[in-house]
Amino acid sequence: MTVITDGLTYPEALAAIADRGRFGIHLGLGRVRALLHELDDPQLGLRGALIAGTNGKGSVLAMTGAALRASGLRVGETPKPHLITYRERLVVDGSPVPAETFARLVGDVLSVLDRVSSRLGPPTEFELLTAVTFRWFAEQDLDVALVEVGLGGRLDATHVWDGGVAIITNVDLDHQDRLGSTVTAIAREKAAIIERGDLAVTGADGDGLAVVRRRARRLAVPLTEVAPAPLLDWDRDRIQVALSRLGPTWVSLRGRHQAANAAVADATLDALEAAGIATVDPETRRIGYATVRWPGRLERLESDGREVILDGAHNPAGAIALAGALDDLRPFLTPGPLTLLTASMADKDVRGVVAALAGATALQGARVVCAAVDLPRALPAMELASLWRDVLPAPGRVTVATSVEDGLQRALAGATGPIVVAGSLYLVGDVRGRLTGEVGP
Repeated sequence: MTVITDGLTYPEALAAIADRGRFGIHLGLGRVRALLHELDDPQLGLRGALIAGTNGKGSVLAMTGAALRASGLRVGETPKPHLITYRERLVVDGSPVPAETFARLVGDVLSVLDRVSSRLGPPTEFELLTAVTFRWFAEQDLDVALVEVGLGGRLDATHVWDGGVAIITNVDLDHQDRLGSTVTAIAREKAAIIERGDLAVTGADGDGLAVVRRRARRLAVPLTEVAPAPLLDWDRDRIQVALSRLGPTWVSLRGRHQAANAAVADATLDALEAAGIATVDPETRRIGYATVRWPGRLERLESDGREVILDGAHNPAGAIALAGALDDLRPFLTPGPLTLLTASMADKDVRGVVAALAGATALQGARVVCAAVDLPRALPAMELASLWRDVLPAPGRVTVATSVEDGLQRALAGATGPIVVAGSLYLVGDVRGRLTGEVGP
């Protein structure tokens, strides 16, 4: 795609963002604050919810956004990571930012980049994208912004913004190298998004909840604590939960773990209403939840008559949720043994993910095809295969692919039942693009 703007072409904008990737991840707010200040602080006019948590952030954002849009409100959303194109990370009214607009916005931020770099060092890829997002949102006359935290909370670039409502979906172990080795330490990083004057919502429990409570109490912030909504029923494509204000409610996302996310999403709408930001009536909430879509998260596709289930499941908690969902969904899927196509990042708890997935009854007797995505952080396919051979009673069912494309061909060629693609959202995005024909970046 070559879209020409007054400044950068779209490929040039993508190249500029990729160039920022060489600076890696450097948590801190100084650079992004300076970038936004050079752009006249576009974030300051936005109200809405900042959403942190180990898992479920994207699902809560998707459900909340669907209900707000069903009410006719103009909503900006920042789902992440993207699966196919960067433009998926900037969404207004359900549509990604146009390529020519994206290129213009990147050019705007690049025009002030040198002034920031000379004082504070070079901004990272995520910091540049955060500045681009807030600049675009400020142009869009939004009613509500829903912003997903990237990593942690306290030092994440998105925390430069406070929209009035702070959400912490849950707290579990992930990114221990950057956030801390215990749930308590990780919870401190996430709870830091709660600011004085906010309304806060959390679905955390145990040690994580204790930390969130202390933060809210110290800042005199009203905190709504929600338990998972009672799960009433499910079928192949949705679950039914009982929500306090709505009663039995269908949610068009798969997996019983979405009952917890549905409760947090509904409480988020309550908080937005209490903060005077947006109001969504009960019937419209039901419509939103019944029509929500969240690509790549227990998403079901078909390829040449075969069912394919896509899900990230990149940490042990996510893998446990996927394992339970596969067991629940198995009666509704086509017969025949499952095939798992999997790849992981080396800096994840891969052994924990493998153990969790191997515990799924639906995966007993499955073939496992191990691949590696084309990224420096990727775990080599041979190492991943070794972990799977350690836990399977028939290690001969594990094969190694030379690439994601080779892995997908192996999975499709040998499958007599459904194919599950899981272990990394980078893998999911790659496979999804190949199956749907969608192109990126």
